[in-house]
Order: sequence, then structure tokens, then C-alpha cells
Amino acid sequence: MIIHTNEVLFEEVQSETLVVAVSKHVENTPKWDTFLKSFGEHIGDWVKSGDISTDLKKIVKIPVSNHESVKRVLFVGIGDRKQLTQERLREAFGLVGKELLVSKPESLGIWLPSFTTDAITVADVAYLAAEGIGMGSFTYEGYKTSSNVPDYYLPSIELLMDEEDEEIVSYFEVGTIYADAVNEARILVNTPGNVLTSTQLGEYARELGETYGFETEILGKKEIEELGMGALLAVNQGSVEEPRLIALKYQATDDWTDVVGLVGKGITFDTGGYSIKTKTGIVGMKGDMGVAAAVLGAMQIIGELRPNKNVIAIIASTDNMISGNAFKPDDVITSMSGKTIEILNTDAEGRLVLADAVTYAKQQGANYIVDVATLTGGVITALGYDKTGALTNNEEFFETFMESSLETGEFVWRLPLTENDKKRIRKSDVADLNNSPGGDGHMIFGGGFVGEFVEETPWIHLDIAGTSDTKSAHDFGPKGGTGVMVRTLATLVERMAEEE
Repeated sequence: MIIHTNEVLFEEVQSETLVVAVSKHVENTPKWDTFLKSFGEHIGDWVKSGDISTDLKKIVKIPVSNHESVKRVLFVGIGDRKQLTQERLREAFGLVGKELLVSKPESLGIWLPSFTTDAITVADVAYLAAEGIGMGSFTYEGYKTSSNVPDYYLPSIELLMDEEDEEIVSYFEVGTIYADAVNEARILVNTPGNVLTSTQLGEYARELGETYGFETEILGKKEIEELGMGALLAVNQGSVEEPRLIALKYQATDDWTDVVGLVGKGITFDTGGYSIKTKTGIVGMKGDMGVAAAVLGAMQIIGELRPNKNVIAIIASTDNMISGNAFKPDDVITSMSGKTIEILNTDAEGRLVLADAVTYAKQQGANYIVDVATLTGGVITALGYDKTGALTNNEEFFETFMESSLETGEFVWRLPLTENDKKRIRKSDVADLNNSPGGDGHMIFGGGFVGEFVEETPWIHLDIAGTSDTKSAHDFGPKGGTGVMVRTLATLVERMAEEE
């Protein structure tokens, strides 16, 4: 439940915990004197002494005894207002979310104007608060049997503001939608591969389609064989689990035109095949479907917000296992497009399933394609664990995407794809393409391989091998799946809808 007030009257606050921003010159905050009169003049002294820190992202919690409802105030340092950015504020609210997991209040009030700056409006604060708190309060207990701690759920949010504007509440609601979708994606990434098989991923997508009225196709092995998806089938050869080709179609206009295709790799576990991973490198490969989770999370947001843009989501899903029937180096396979591929590395399987997936997306009418994959360790070598790598063949499309990335704060860095790179991908004595030209420029070769099947369609390739998972806790939650690109993909679709 969201409660909002059209005038900040501190004595009438109904929430158990109140969140308040404190800046470098907090005395200049409108109604700061009124706040002190309600909660104690000593608070101003504590800010001056540093007991309540104004440093960016510093959280200080104090008990309250002189208010009918408020039991504690949670002070959030925002530093110098002139230097505060939306991303830093989102991170600060993420830390608020983590604090709520500790104190577990039954209701929360947020004094929105205390966070505003010349560049950050009350509506911005409402959105960032919902998104940051929602992501920051995420937990994943998995399959532990020893924990008796119930999941924490905040039933009531009170937004304190001085504006009579229902739209501000809607901003908070949209932020919540975005956070919820990210958290759903995180759950998928964290789910073990023996639980989240291709079949189960298909069922999850089917339920998502039913919830939001998407036209849904979940194709099994027989249908995939009939379509001639030799690349997806090759990766699936060693598995006892059938593959799935998942398609969710959101039609926003009368005509199925100007369609954005979101294409994801859905490898539910990756051994590397006969190019087997090391004993340490194989751990965590349940998350090789992190991009499928990102695409499904984006579709959840699209289903909630209903942008005026046609979208089709395609996910090619299987695991990559070893058996007497598994595909192997030196094999030559035929993709759905008809192009033949020499297999030099069975651990370069993601680009194979994406080849068939983008071909299918084009056949289904996609006029723009964004493919996303946990594709290469090379992107981590090049950019580290905190940056998503990108390739593109269309400057205008990529510019719109980058505007979306900057809005969500998900860092993306573009790498070049040259004619020399393409020549190396096409170099083979026995086939049209090879799937692994070399370890140098690995991220570029992986994405460039997918580009061979996209051809002239405006296209962006995203490699999230470093960003889809984190080995330690961070501002927006615990270690594990991050739900990266859920927000950027959805924002891209919204931006493209607004450009119509």
C-alpha cells in the first residue's frame, strides 16, 4: 500500500521508520527546522558533530521516543547536493533496502523533498527510491533447510511530499515494477541447473505469457528439428534434456511492424562439452542462462507498462553436456540459416544457439535485434567484472540504446568489429564459418559470429559474462545473479516507443 501526503506534516507521519536525506549543508533543506522541531533539536547538533554523517551513502539509524508513530529515523548521507547523481542516489536507496532487511519495519516513510537537487526532482526521487530499495532488499535463501527466518515484505510505504501530484506516486510504482523484474531475473540466475532445465524455463516463460497476454510459442525438439535449427540441436546432442525455443510476442499496434527483437542465450548449464571447463571454471555455470533471465525480466516490465512498441523475445535453451552423442571439435553443422559452421571449440556454444535464435527472430518479423549473452571470458579480460561489452552495426540504434544504459546506470562499453575480424570468423577449409577464431579478441569474435546471421538488420550484441553475476555483496543486493540488462532492455523499448 502506498500512502502519500500533499503537505509534509511531520507530526502526522504514520510510518514506523522514516527515511531522511542529510546533505553537506543540510540546514538549507526546506523544512529542516520544522523536522527538528518534530524530532528533536539535538539531531541538528549530531549532524554538526558528525555523529549523523552527511557523507554519501552513509546510513545512520537513531531511535525516536517523542513521536506517536515513528520509532526510528534512518538518515541517508547524500554528500554535496551539487555532485549528487541519479545513479549515486539509486545506490544510496539500495543501501536503505539492505538496512530494512536488518530492522524489518512494518511501514516505511520517505521524505522525498529532502533528497531533491536542482537536477533531481521529487518524481525522480520517488522512482529511484522504489527501484533502489526494491533491489537492495532482495535476498535468496535457495534450498537451505536450517533457516526459520521468514521472507521480509514491506506492506506500507508513505511518501512525504509537498506537491499535489498523483504522477509522483506512479513514478514510485514504475520503480517498483522495475525492481521486481530484476529480482525475478536474479532468482532464475541463482536457480540450480538440475531444477531450472530448459523444460522448466519454457514453463516459466509460458506462465509469464499467460499473465501478460503475450502470444507464446514453446517449441520442443521435434519442432526445432522441423525448423532445421542445426546449431541449437548440435549443442543439445550430449544432453538427456530436450531443448526449447521460446518465443514471446507483445503486439502493441494493429500492424506487426517496426518490431524489436530481444534474443537471449538460455544455456541452463555449461560443461564446455568436450572442450571441457576446469574444475573451478565449471562451478557457477548454472548462471549461463543469465541472459534468458534478462530478456524475461524485460518482458515482465513490458507486460506491466504496455509501451506502444511491438516486441518479440526469443530464447534458445538447452544445456551443454558431454556424452557419447555430444558434438565435438572438427564437426561441421548446418544452422537454420543454411550457413555451415566448423566447430573448433564446443565451449563456444552460446554463439551457436544465438545464431539460430536471431535467424528465427528475423523470420518472425524483427526489424531490430538486441542479442544478449554470457558469451566470453574475453569480455572480463578486456573490461573487468563491472562492465558489459557491446558490438553494433547501426550507429543510430546504438545511440538510443546507450541513452537507455546511461538512464539505468548499467555501464556498457562498445568494442570494434572490423572487416579483419569478420574474415577470421569466415576462415574455414570445410565450412562457411568457424565458431572460434582464437583467444585474442575473443569477445569480438563471439559477438561478430552472431552478427554473421543478423546480416543487415540493425543490431546490438551485449556480452554480460562479467556483469550477470557477482561474487560479493554490493549496494543493490547479495552475491549471485544481478539481473543486469533487465532495466536497460525495457528502457530501450520504452524510449523507442516514445520516438514513434
